[in-house]
Amino acid sequence: MTELQIEHIPIDNLIAYARNPRKNDAVVDKICASIKEFGFRIPVIAKSDGSVVDGHLRLKAAKKLGLQLIPVILADDLSDAQIKAFRLLANQSANWADWADWDDDLLKLELEDLQALNFDLELTGFDFDEIQKLLDATDIDLDEPAKADSVDPADNIPVISKPGDLWILGEHRLYCGDSTLIDSYKIVLEDEQADITVCDPPYNVNYGASIKDTLRNKSRENKHKILNDNLGEGFESFLYDVCSNIIMNTKGAIYMCMAASELDVLQKVFKQAGGHWSTFLTDVTQQ
Repeated sequence: MTELQIEHIPIDNLIAYARNPRKNDAVVDKICASIKEFGFRIPVIAKSDGSVVDGHLRLKAAKKLGLQLIPVILADDLSDAQIKAFRLLANQSANWADWADWDDDLLKLELEDLQALNFDLELTGFDFDEIQKLLDATDIDLDEPAKADSVDPADNIPVISKPGDLWILGEHRLYCGDSTLIDSYKIVLEDEQADITVCDPPYNVNYGASIKDTLRNKSRENKHKILNDNLGEGFESFLYDVCSNIIMNTKGAIYMCMAASELDVLQKVFKQAGGHWSTFLTDVTQQ
């Protein structure tokens, strides 16, 4: 069996098969939303001359999103006949209802878990009516905007924010969410794009875990631990998801802080996500 290797190929080098019989223009936006949420997780299959074997829909979405490089698996080991047959097989397998059945009870549990996590259920590929039917919850409105709770300063009680909370502060909006999830941006920005983004993601340096940090903060236990700050090789994928969402939701300049040890990774994934890298800014603090 041939070992599969994934290469990142410029999108302009890929050529769609002119006789592709699958009509999919109507769902390009859904795939765009999927890529923005999860990243480009399923490579396109093509020959080394750029001709696409499978992944025409993903290619259309990538072009619409303005991506420059996408992952590709080369299929030069397949004969012309195998390529034609595989192209049909891949398209036909998208008709999942003809191939396998869902366990509705288990499916409902998965959807309920996602609903509890405040995740956009339509990003699962099911449409609104299907989700309503599966959850047996006719009062669910996926398009209903977040409702603001009023807080009386006279109550004089500690205010605790939890994931999913949206704070309306006059003309400003502050959301407690996950920057790797596209739904977070929808909630805080609604239908707008940010004029500018300034962010400080984790540095993947396991801050707070050194002996010095442990001694310094020993009375405060792990309150200074930073989530996703020790992901190892998974840090690159994490940053790619963050960069993809930020780029898609910002119409102006983007400023991102990063440790020197991971700066090359940030620059790499920022470009892969379709961003234009301009320059470096260094913060020189007083000694």
